[in-house]
Amino acid sequence: MYMLEHDLARSRMDEMHAEAAAASRARRLYLARRAARRAERAVRRAARASAAVY
Repeated sequence: MYMLEHDLARSRMDEMHAEAAAASRARRLYLARRAARRAERAVRRAARASAAVY
């Protein structure tokens, strides 16, 4: 009986670890996309500023 409980607990812990890893990957992807959008806006802003000077 103890072995069955141990296996169930281990399985659940593995599932929770996998869920946490997936959430971490999703968060990193979201942050990377947001940073890319900010960088793109900065490039466009710099191009407009440069064009305004000349």
